[in-house]
Amino acid sequence: MRVLAAEDNRTNQLVFRKMVKDLSIDLVFANNGHEALSLFDSFKPDLIFMDISMPEMDGKEAARAIREKEKARGGHVPIVALTAHAMEGDDTSILAAGIDKYLTKPLRKTAITAELVQHCPVTALPVTKTPLP
Repeated sequence: MRVLAAEDNRTNQLVFRKMVKDLSIDLVFANNGHEALSLFDSFKPDLIFMDISMPEMDGKEAARAIREKEKARGGHVPIVALTAHAMEGDDTSILAAGIDKYLTKPLRKTAITAELVQHCPVTALPVTKTPLP
């Protein structure tokens, strides 16, 4: 399973990598929305974790651009937003950007793993060696 994580904070990247280190995934990081768009084309992820607050191009802008690309060529890659500042009403603008779901920070390994298992393509190796309860 190919997973793209768009996250500008190096510490958060390290934490995310540590959470998924025992899982069977191919993980790459984008440092901003522009990199996420480029990697969407070249890496062809099966799932995207998208930080909402990033420099240059934020997660909502990047998600909208990805959805426009998908309209032109078909397909739908699930995008799970990651946000530290989920206030009432934020979910509306996050989901309106074409994002499928959002998780709040601090991240939890069980929530990340559950998203990976749920969106793992049938053509990929299982994400975990044992099924989740």
